[in-house]
Amino acid sequence: MTGLKNICIYGAGALGGTLAARLVEGLGDKVTVSVIARGAHLQKIRENGLEVRVAGEEKPVIVAVNATDDPTTLPKQDLVFTGLKGHQVPAAADGIAHLVKDDTRVVMVLNGIPWWYFHRDEKSGHADHRLAELDPGDRLWNAIGPQRVIGCVAYQGAEVVEPGVIQLPARGRFILGEPSGEMTSDLSAISDLLTEANVTIVQTPDIRGEIWSKLMGNASFNPISALTRALSDRIVTDPALLALKSRVMREVHAVASALGSPPPQTVEERLMEAMKIGPHPTSMLQDFLAQKPLEYVPLVEMVVRLAQMTDTPVPALETLLALIGELDRQNRGITA
Repeated sequence: MTGLKNICIYGAGALGGTLAARLVEGLGDKVTVSVIARGAHLQKIRENGLEVRVAGEEKPVIVAVNATDDPTTLPKQDLVFTGLKGHQVPAAADGIAHLVKDDTRVVMVLNGIPWWYFHRDEKSGHADHRLAELDPGDRLWNAIGPQRVIGCVAYQGAEVVEPGVIQLPARGRFILGEPSGEMTSDLSAISDLLTEANVTIVQTPDIRGEIWSKLMGNASFNPISALTRALSDRIVTDPALLALKSRVMREVHAVASALGSPPPQTVEERLMEAMKIGPHPTSMLQDFLAQKPLEYVPLVEMVVRLAQMTDTPVPALETLLALIGELDRQNRGITA
């Protein structure tokens, strides 16, 4: 991996746009940052720049950035970040593949189970098993390759409040790790770059454990919020909703343990963290209200599928999957 000069954020929505703005603000002329966006969001970024507001900070960050909806207009990149949701990534396979050189790494900022999950996974007994639900026809596996991936778990609440403008409740952190668990020079170089850009980075030799740790929250908070329209604080203060959330978290933890990657946090520790979250709309609730497809496959369905693979009972998750799948179909106007 050579110098990290040309950097592309593929999907400059809430999380991707936040990373793009931090890189431009923190590194200036040291890097050339391009973003892939679309629609009104793209138009406003081109006209006014990318704006990131952080609660409690007086001035927003506003940066000019090269923005396009066509990755073929960009040169090969030294580093690519994806800011897409899991169900959006397969369609971007060819576009991302156009941007990479032999040594380009792709940091996949994803919620839930990622398409590359079993690549070089020596703990589960399913090394390099492919997940057709997340990567139909092996588009990502073949066009990008799991060997390029740096896994990323983002603890950063963010919302596009209007085209070109992103609102953060606070500055968060990003956890990076190699699928192999190795602490490589590439991982170090990318972490150092982001740290220089004032992004809080944690490197881990156990990215799968970290994926499951966050998934305990996402697999419970997201579908419950979309189904009930409840904000996160309501879910942890209403006794019935909290009890359901706790059951889901325990099931997620059980599946992770069955695959040899138990989360570094216990269910109780994650519940204590959840109690501190304010009245925030989850990403799935935001998508539901905007009548967008819901990101339930990597957050809920894949946990159920992996539970079946390991003979782990997950009755609460199975119920949520049936309900959230139907809600997604209705939200998109699918009647058949």
